[in-house]
Amino acid sequence: MKEKMKENKKEEIRDTENTGSRKIAFLYPGQGSQKCGMGLDFYKNSPEAKKIYDQAEEALGIPIRDICFTENEQIHITEYTQPALVTTCLAMTRALEQQGIFPDLTAGLSLGEYAAVAAAGGLSDTDAICLVRKRGLLMQNTIPAGEGAMSAVLGMEAEKIEKILKQIPDVTIANYNCPGQIVITGRTEEVKKAGEQLKEAGARRVLPLKVSGPFHSPLLAPAGEELAKEMERIKFRELKVPYVANAVAEKETDAHKIPGLFVTGVSSPVKWQQSMELMVKEGVDLFLEIGPGKTLSGFMKKIAPEAKVLSLSTWTDLEQLQKEL
Repeated sequence: MKEKMKENKKEEIRDTENTGSRKIAFLYPGQGSQKCGMGLDFYKNSPEAKKIYDQAEEALGIPIRDICFTENEQIHITEYTQPALVTTCLAMTRALEQQGIFPDLTAGLSLGEYAAVAAAGGLSDTDAICLVRKRGLLMQNTIPAGEGAMSAVLGMEAEKIEKILKQIPDVTIANYNCPGQIVITGRTEEVKKAGEQLKEAGARRVLPLKVSGPFHSPLLAPAGEELAKEMERIKFRELKVPYVANAVAEKETDAHKIPGLFVTGVSSPVKWQQSMELMVKEGVDLFLEIGPGKTLSGFMKKIAPEAKVLSLSTWTDLEQLQKEL
């Protein structure tokens, strides 16, 4: 893979004057958190946020503002969901930075990882948004509709799930979300069969998810290969702060490794619980979820109940956050 790199001097990881000595992590949600109307108040109140939406619409050639701000069905179609959600997360981030609030580390759940890398300085906002538009198309079209599925398994330890899945072809773990919540992925019939066996083995519930494909499955490896070709034209830049990569649950600061981690991430499990546990060990004392919903905040309550977690999904949240910090 040939990456075009911009060799910038690495900026020092910062403790801003506004945040004092707190170590802050910016967290970004994945697909499924999107909702109609997201980001509209930021568009109206923040010139920096407005700029992100306007640039995204021009670069993509699709009505991204209408998809985000109005009632519509496109927002739930993967090829539109992915750029709409990343655009919104980055618009909120730039509005937050205007208030002098910056991260010491970043992380994003699946799709959110692209916003995390952009927030860390590894990608321009426009490149991140255009890249996830391509990612969404690839993930949507690699496996025919109806042939792949995902289910959330509640109330069962990961090790026990892994042991049972070894006996079922084409079904693997997609997400280690938090204690008691694991997502499985694979061929539709096999995922259904796995769900039945997991319930028999003691899972409290197995809930089929409304998704358009078997995300984070080895079945999507061809999509990752195509995404690698797309990234050959992208400029990856030196990171200003580390981000924690989903695929390995480790801090990353080397811009040259980002494309490979993105490719791996398409077809490998999201190690979210492990990533958050690493951040706690790194001394993060404020986790800030940026984007619609509070899914990641809910996960953190189970991963690290003692952790301080705040959510930024509305302009009112931003005003409250300024008082908090």
